Amino acid sequence: MAYTAWAASTAFSVGDVRRATTVQASGLVFKCTTAGTSGSSEPSWATDIGNTVNDNTVVWTAISSVYEELSVLAPSAIIEMFELHLDNTLHGSTDVYRWHSGVNEQVTGNIVWNGNTYSRIPIQAQGFEFRNTGTLPRPTLTVANTDSSVTTILILVNATTTGNDLAGAEVRRIRTLKKFLDAANFSGGNSDADPYASMPEERYFIDRKTSESREAVVFELASKFDLAGQKIPKRQCIANVCQWEYRSSECSYTGSNYFDINDNTAATLADDVCGKRLSSCKLRFGSAGELPFGSFPGVGLTQ
Repeated sequence: MAYTAWAASTAFSVGDVRRATTVQASGLVFKCTTAGTSGSSEPSWATDIGNTVNDNTVVWTAISSVYEELSVLAPSAIIEMFELHLDNTLHGSTDVYRWHSGVNEQVTGNIVWNGNTYSRIPIQAQGFEFRNTGTLPRPTLTVANTDSSVTTILILVNATTTGNDLAGAEVRRIRTLKKFLDAANFSGGNSDADPYASMPEERYFIDRKTSESREAVVFELASKFDLAGQKIPKRQCIANVCQWEYRSSECSYTGSNYFDINDNTAATLADDVCGKRLSSCKLRFGSAGELPFGSFPGVGLTQ
């Protein structure tokens, strides 16, 4: 049977399993490990297996939504699906394309999961394995192009950003079990259909198109932290110049103590100008107070 949703102000016993009321990309559900009564509002659910969540007097432990099904003698087939999400700024639309390869359990047509239809199209996905070398995986996604459907998408997005070739588009890899697919896939319905039961969702971005032919288009994917030309953090690390706008929501100063740009006392608000220094911040918030200084004073102090 499908997982039951969490409910507020409800008594739970040890061993009860509940899902969040919204789909979790982590693919987790939660087992009651300390009996009690749930709170009046839904807790913030854990995102790692084994983590616990306090919910009024109930304690939940995060578990995989599919592990138990995979560990049986004859598990249901794993169904692998892919979603391509376009970015309006880069690609001129927010269209979403959904595909599955159709090689599992001899699925010969389109499938429906979580109310979305995934078109059957030959896809080869490689390189999603995580290794202990310290580098993030850079998978490759090969999509059949015999009907020129991928070429058509490329032409449309390149009309918005010349030479973009879908760079920056998000690719989501979703894996669930056949038994959890929507009832629309089964002639007699499916009582086990569950959009909340899946493996952790993996999200990558297209870094570049490596090849395009009449048969297939190959994309190289990268983590959001591994995209060429991207820097983290986005702000430049400056030690002694605050980057916040004075008296804004970032700065948060609304006081009536006024100082000029040189940290001298000023008489009116019109003369109040922040010097953008740490000393300017201390004058306004106190030398022992919490300072919303918009830069990185520790830069240059460590090696």
